[in-house]
Amino acid sequence: MTVEQAGTPVLAFFDVDNTLIHGASAFHLVRGLRAAGLITMRDIVSAGWKHARFKVRGENDRHLASAQTRGLEVITGITVADMAKLSDDVYLRHTESTVWPETAALAQEHLAKGHQVWLVTATPTFLAEVIARSLGLTGALGSVFETRDGAYTGRLEGAFLHGEHKAVAARKLLTETGADPAACWAYSDSRHDIPLLSLVGHPVVVNADQGLAAHARASGWPSMRLQRASLREARRRVRRDAATAGGTPTP
Repeated sequence: MTVEQAGTPVLAFFDVDNTLIHGASAFHLVRGLRAAGLITMRDIVSAGWKHARFKVRGENDRHLASAQTRGLEVITGITVADMAKLSDDVYLRHTESTVWPETAALAQEHLAKGHQVWLVTATPTFLAEVIARSLGLTGALGSVFETRDGAYTGRLEGAFLHGEHKAVAARKLLTETGADPAACWAYSDSRHDIPLLSLVGHPVVVNADQGLAAHARASGWPSMRLQRASLREARRRVRRDAATAGGTPTP
């Protein structure tokens, strides 16, 4: 009997960009906005350059702040209904093909063991929820954008879900569900997610950037690259620890 079956949920948190998908999900949204005639070619060229650099170098604080500001600007005035339709289209046209099959399979392994699987990401909630729903996951925690009279205002509602704010949101969900953090999991590629990874008993780094790779080595955290051998080991780890749920988590 798993912990989930015994009544205490086990949660697995997955970062999105460069962990669940290749590259930045916000870039796919930019492409959808351009196709809908809501932003200019100059916007998408700039976003494309930043996206290519992100895939090679990972996250950068200055670029993230710039992307946040620009993202707030471009969705101002778009109705919630139009954004919902656009998000579905963006996933089907652009995001679905960038999902790492290996990470998606690992998420399914957690679901098969009765675990809840949550995305936790700076990606806007309206897009993160589409990704989660399309993959059959439990849900998504993302950046929430303010609405008024059925349209987006261009302001955040709460914090941009990045870095420590991810850990705060995950901790809140753990409390609400009654989950034991020591029995839960988290997956990420970024040093900015060390607070999230440190929150759970089973942190796993995926395609780690240099800072996270060094921290993982020092902390003894398991690491995986998106290749078959690494995936097999990660899936065995989920099965092994699910089988021993209720006792001391295995390292």
